[in-house]
This record gives sequence, C-alpha cells and structure tokens, in this order.
Amino acid sequence: MLLTEPGTAADDATSTALLNCLIREVCAPEQQVRPDGAHLVARLPRAGVVLRTGLARPPVGPTYRLAPPYEERRGDEWIPATWDRLANLVAGELELATGRPNPEFLTQVDDSHTALAAIIAARGEASDDRYIDSEQSLVAGHRFHPSAKSRQGSPTDWLPYAPETRARFRPQWLAVPEDLFAEEGSPDAFKSLDAYGPASRHGRRLLPVHPWQFSLMADNPVLQEALARGLLLNLGPGDIEAVPTSSVRTVYLPDADVFCKFSLDVRITNCVRKNAWYELTGAMTLNELVPPIFEQLGSTFLTEPAYRSTTLADRRLYEGLSLILRQGVKGLPGTPLLAGALADPSNTFLADLPALADPDGAQAWWDAYVTQVVPPVLRAYLDHGVVLEPHLQNVLVCVDADGMPLHAAFRDLEGTKLTAGRWDLAHLPPRVAEGLTYAPDRGWNRVVYCLVVNHLTEIAAAVADLYPHLERSLWRTLGTHLAAHDHHPQVRALLAGVPLPAKANLRTRWSRTADRGATYVPVPNPLAASRPL
Repeated sequence: MLLTEPGTAADDATSTALLNCLIREVCAPEQQVRPDGAHLVARLPRAGVVLRTGLARPPVGPTYRLAPPYEERRGDEWIPATWDRLANLVAGELELATGRPNPEFLTQVDDSHTALAAIIAARGEASDDRYIDSEQSLVAGHRFHPSAKSRQGSPTDWLPYAPETRARFRPQWLAVPEDLFAEEGSPDAFKSLDAYGPASRHGRRLLPVHPWQFSLMADNPVLQEALARGLLLNLGPGDIEAVPTSSVRTVYLPDADVFCKFSLDVRITNCVRKNAWYELTGAMTLNELVPPIFEQLGSTFLTEPAYRSTTLADRRLYEGLSLILRQGVKGLPGTPLLAGALADPSNTFLADLPALADPDGAQAWWDAYVTQVVPPVLRAYLDHGVVLEPHLQNVLVCVDADGMPLHAAFRDLEGTKLTAGRWDLAHLPPRVAEGLTYAPDRGWNRVVYCLVVNHLTEIAAAVADLYPHLERSLWRTLGTHLAAHDHHPQVRALLAGVPLPAKANLRTRWSRTADRGATYVPVPNPLAASRPL
C-alpha cells in the first residue's frame, strides 16, 4: 500500500483506519455489518448511509482485514468514497449517536492525513540495523485509530525528528548548576550517556534536551531569563546521535546503548506526551518493583533507572525539560525487533524472516512467539498484580538468525500500573500513588486489550496474510497456551469465548477523554471455538 504515491497511500491508510474504527465501535456492536463475498458492507444506521469495502479474506479473529476500494451506495450504484468523505460520514454518525458535536475531529483527521503524506514523501533509506529499522517502520501507524498520525505543529517542525522518516539527530545539551539540578534514581545510570556529552563547567551537571522540545519552550520567560543570566548554559548539540523510536519522543542512542524518554509536551495521536512530575517519581517506584518480577518470570522489562531535569521555578520547565533514562537493547539475546513492525501489513518484516518460509515454519514460529510473549504478561497480572500494556509498540521480540523468537522484552513504565489493593503505596504522595494503580477489572481489560486484541490478533493476522488457511489453527494454538493458566477464572472466561474488550479509540477521540479513561467495546472472541458448549 505505502509503495504508491504519497497522496494515494495517505488516502488509503486514512480510509482504512476510519473504517476499522467505525466497524469495530459502531457498526459491529449494533449489528450493522455483513460480509458479502469479497466485500464487507456496513451501514451507518443514524445517517442512513451504506458503505462497502474490499475484504481480503473471511474473518477469523476479532477484526476484519479491509482493503480498497472504499465505496458508498447511491441508489443502485456504488461510487468511490474518498477519505475526507468517510471522515465526514463518521463525524455525522457519531454526532447523531452521542448528541454531541466535536469540532476538533475533522481537523485532527485532516492533520493526520497531511502528516502521513509528508512522512511518506520524506522517508529516507532503511538502516542497516534491523532493530532500528523496525522501530522506524510504522509509517501508517495504529490501524484502529481515526487520526493515527495527528501531531501538533507543522510537519516542517517535526519531520527532522520523526521516526517514520528514518530521521537521526543530535540532542542539545544544557549545563545546569547543582542547585538547579534534579536527579532521582541510580547515581551511576547516566555515566554512559554523559561520556558522550560536551565538556561541562565546574559545579554544573549535563542535561540532554530534545531540539524540538527546546524550540517549543523557547518563549518561556523563566527559561529565557535563566539563559540570559547564565544560570543555564546552552552547550549546543553534542557528538552522539539519537534515533527516534516508534513513540516519537523516546530516542535510542546506539553508541551509549540507552534510551532517553523526553518530555515533548505536544499532542501526538490522542494524548499530550510529557513526563508529568508524578510520573517521574512513579517511574522510579515502578523501576524498583517491576523489572525484578520479570527477571523471576524468565523475561525482561527494560529498566528506567533514573531521570533528570531542572528545578527552575516553573513546573512546565521541570516537566518539559525532563528525561527518563531507559536500559538499552545490546544485552538482549538475538536480534530485537519491534512487534509493531512484524504486524504492520505495509512492510515485509514478517515475510522476510526465513522461519516463515512455509506453513509448517509459520506455525512453529507462532508457537514460539506466543511462548515468549503470553506467560510473562499473564503471570505478572494474575500472580503479582502488575498491569502491563503489552501493545505492539511496547514489546520487543528477540529472534535468532532464522527469525525464530527467543525472548521477549517489555517496556514503558508510564503505561505499567499496579492492581489497587495488592500493593502498599501509603508511603507515596497521593497523586503519585493514584497514577500508579488500576482497579482490578480495569486492569484486566487493559491487559487483555493490549495483549490479545491490539497485539496477538494483529500478529496472527499478519501470519495469515502469508498463509490464510492457518488463521484458525493459530487461535487454537493460543488457546492451548492460555489453558496453562485456566486455574484463574479470568482466563477460563477468555477460553469460554467471553467477548474481548477492544479500546474504543474513535469514541475516546470523539468524547475528548484522556487515554486512562478510555472505554471498551466487545469484539468477537475466536478462542470459543476451542471449547464448544
């Protein structure tokens, strides 16, 4: 799809995402969708409009595999439905369904489309490093988000720092006096990164800063005064190179083998991305608790051992100039690959793995994949009360030379929570503790959505793109793995076929709800086929 002209590719990707959301969150729950041979027909019941899309194959998992052309019925004819026409139809249906308008929605879809076209046009050459290439491969982004590439600001501002363009850049460095310097966590964590920074001055500490982040804060009067008075020294870019990863604001510095999670304080997709003050402290708390649990489980959670910022008298600067350090990937076995790259139908990461050269190999590959990914996530929740967000951008799958999965590494303490009532957090400030917990039912929904719907469903569908006849078998294999945990009632319910919870990204965007408050819609659970009544 993304090998066509940028405009056409952006049109198709935007249309696909809108229809994926519409069908999952509106048409299917209201029984307004039906397969029709090589097509899928969907009705917008309140708008009184009928749409038709291509259908790559009959559905087995909880989602459809849609394909162009996208059409609207007018009388007895099917006419092309452009991406902007679809956006208007979706907006009209949601306004009628909710009784509330959202004047931001169409602008955000348009911004996403514009950003995607700009990304495709600016995309550079692939890296020789397979891991880095996987991080920078998610050109179209989330297939079930109405504005997956929506990004605050003009493309001219952020294209130099966009992972999808295969960008690289050098961070800027500030020299901060000790009395204005904030650091928490392991005192030695930053040593490998500091070694690549410019020479600091006596009594000052180094603070790496994202250039886009720094430009966005340039008009902050407290920052301007601190620079003018020499309280902060702008040392300019250093020698070390940063590679933006799939999250945009987290970058990998291969020479130091560390990640820096910067606080851009800009809206990317649905949320304003920043390191809130309570998340900085929360990350340090979780870093003491979570990685050791995964080590016990024979898996890996990438540590976040320290953060830095400045204590200038402005909370926006404390949050906005902060960065969280994250463990690198060079100590992992095999070659790490971003799970999202394997699931993305617009690239060939999965098809290029030798292990999937034939159906038997693909079946064995899936068995190994599930073996590495599923048990740590389930046991972390069920046995330890840790709620992971193992979605496609939070999991690295380490493979051998043939591409067979050897190990899984999980990441992102911001999305990691603790089950309320299972941990004693009384020693923490109330706002920090609040940000670290989920109620048990909400935590389970988040785990199942991220692991099964967002992640495994999409990986299974990508394998089935290569070998369509395998899809049912892939779900049976997953059921076999889950059965090892069926002494837990939540897992028994999954195996019995209770509908899966899918995060309602379209409705969340329409209602302008924070991601933490996102609702879920039920989607079909093909695991039921392995345990008939």
